[in-house]
Amino acid sequence: MADARVIPLHPEDDGGGRAESGSSSRWAGDARAAASGAPGSARERPAGSGEAGSEEDGAGEGGAGNEGGGEGLDWHETLADLTAFARRRLLGQYRVDEFGFDRELTERFFLPLLRTVYDNWFRVEAVGLHNVPHDSGALVVANHSGTLPWDALMTTVALHDYHPTGRQLRMLGADVVFGTPLVGALARKTGQTLACNPDAERLLRGGEVVGVWPEGFKGIGKPFRDRYKLQRFGRGGFVSAAMRSGVPIVPCSIVGAEEIYPKIGDIRPLARLLGLPYFPVTPFFPHLGPLGTVPLPSKWYIEFGEPIDTAEHGPEAAEDPMVVFNLSDQVRETIQETIYRLLAQRRTVFFG
Repeated sequence: MADARVIPLHPEDDGGGRAESGSSSRWAGDARAAASGAPGSARERPAGSGEAGSEEDGAGEGGAGNEGGGEGLDWHETLADLTAFARRRLLGQYRVDEFGFDRELTERFFLPLLRTVYDNWFRVEAVGLHNVPHDSGALVVANHSGTLPWDALMTTVALHDYHPTGRQLRMLGADVVFGTPLVGALARKTGQTLACNPDAERLLRGGEVVGVWPEGFKGIGKPFRDRYKLQRFGRGGFVSAAMRSGVPIVPCSIVGAEEIYPKIGDIRPLARLLGLPYFPVTPFFPHLGPLGTVPLPSKWYIEFGEPIDTAEHGPEAAEDPMVVFNLSDQVRETIQETIYRLLAQRRTVFFG
């Protein structure tokens, strides 16, 4: 297979703007629900979202075109589109950025799958999307939970589909993610990169929205009895990255993920054998096999808080442990307080 064209991350590198910058314009105005603060089940999809069967599509085929073979025409167009996509892949006529992010593959195949889960299974409501900058860099810091990282994936959909300018979240992942066969390659293709300061700072300076879950495996792998209790935020590396880059930190609080796989045990010898941080035991896994990997359909809420300015401290403050610790603690407390408030408003786990 031919190699894909690699495009620089920074606009000044090739004069063409960020990778596939036209994507943002396709999604502009898609977050009508976000403007009011809470997207609901009646949310509108932006034009070009890839959902078939809309009334506009039918009108474009000639009003009552379905009676005149419009359905067959749709199949022909879909087949031709897929053939053209496969041809571009085989010939290497597609773009990836310096980190391996393939925007076309992500928007055509990966996001539509996640969108179905977001809308119909977890029924996510996202608020505060306006707190994420429209066209400049920002660091989104969120709580981590749920045994598997569905929370990170749903945050990606919220920002891509419902932010006013359709921001693509560039997530920072642990070493184990990129060391896992297939998963590591998929993570690169969908915009993730290794959780290290040099990569994070380069993305932030390039105007990207970067996502980090500083609790790490301590958060996502904690037992169900400790649900919604934030774990330690590490050494505050995310704070220093934001300071050096001069971008704001946006606290993000997620409620609903803790209940999808209630972790009641951990088979540690098996985890060590497989090279995993934990091997979870839930009420349904592993004794129900693959069926036990289906997440429970809890009702989700994602709230993006007011951005915390880091530019006022200056890049040199990134070397001051006390400043970094205090800012890290401020972010953690903000997320924890928001979680408690959202839990107090929630009536039931599955119906909100």
